[in-house]
Amino acid sequence: MSNRRSSRQSAGGVSRISDDQIIELVSKLRQLLPEIRNSRSDKVSASKVLQETCNYIRSLHKEVDDPSDRLSQLLATIDADSAEAAIIRSLLM
Repeated sequence: MSNRRSSRQSAGGVSRISDDQIIELVSKLRQLLPEIRNSRSDKVSASKVLQETCNYIRSLHKEVDDPSDRLSQLLATIDADSAEAAIIRSLLM
C-alpha cells in the first residue's frame, strides 16, 4: 500500500496512520511480548501480535487485580485501629 494513506483525512478531520507506522508499531509490540519474543519463528502475523498483545494485557490486569482484591478483603476483615491495619497502611504509602 502507498503512503498516501497518511496524508488523507477521515470524515472527522483526523489524519490517519501510515502503513509504515503500523508496521513499526507492530514490530515494537512484537519485541515487548514474551510469548512472541521467545518464539523461534521470525514470521508472526500482525493479527497474531495484536491478539497476543490483548492476551498479555489481560494477564497483566489479572496479576494486579488478584492481589488488590485480596488486599481489599483483608482490609475489610481487620479492625481499622489494629496493628495489622497500621502495617498495611504503612506498606501502601
